[in-house]
Amino acid sequence: MSDSLPEAEVGAVAEGVPAGVPEDVMEAEPAYDPAAPAPLHVDRAPSGNADVDAQLGRLADTDHLATDGHVEVYEDVHRGLRDALTALDARPGPPVPPRPYDNRS
Repeated sequence: MSDSLPEAEVGAVAEGVPAGVPEDVMEAEPAYDPAAPAPLHVDRAPSGNADVDAQLGRLADTDHLATDGHVEVYEDVHRGLRDALTALDARPGPPVPPRPYDNRS
């Protein structure tokens, strides 16, 4: 095989296991880290407005971020929701009917 590595180590390196690491250590599951990001599994029902739904979908990004990264996402979503509401107010509606001339003097 190779002149520089014994055959047992070559097989271990080929399988992705670093040489010299006991096999039982490599099979152990990673320790639980309470500070690690964990999904909140919050259900998000569609609102029917594509802009709002896109912003609510963005909240799922917090499932994979540490807590200190949530603020940026929340601020971005808040800005997007505010913009969506502003856009609803800016849309032209039906014309307002003219008011009859009403002079009661």
